Amino acid sequence: MKTVVLAALGTLAGLILGAAVGILAGIAWINLVPTRDFEGEAAMLVFFTFAPTGSVLGGLTGAIGAGVLAARSRIRMEDDI
Repeated sequence: MKTVVLAALGTLAGLILGAAVGILAGIAWINLVPTRDFEGEAAMLVFFTFAPTGSVLGGLTGAIGAGVLAARSRIRMEDDI
């Protein structure tokens, strides 16, 4: 149960941090690559492409990372008994 809770917390943290990293990557993309900015197309690119992509990747990474850490700590706790 502890592993599931830690994986859920890792997913939540990964979603938030991944979205933030995606927004920053989108802003960097707009500044480096010539992108049209007619009626907010650049902002739509960032918030409808980069933010969800970063959020999904961050959530998966957070869940897997937290699950692995929880499983390793459980194995260590069982070895000490």
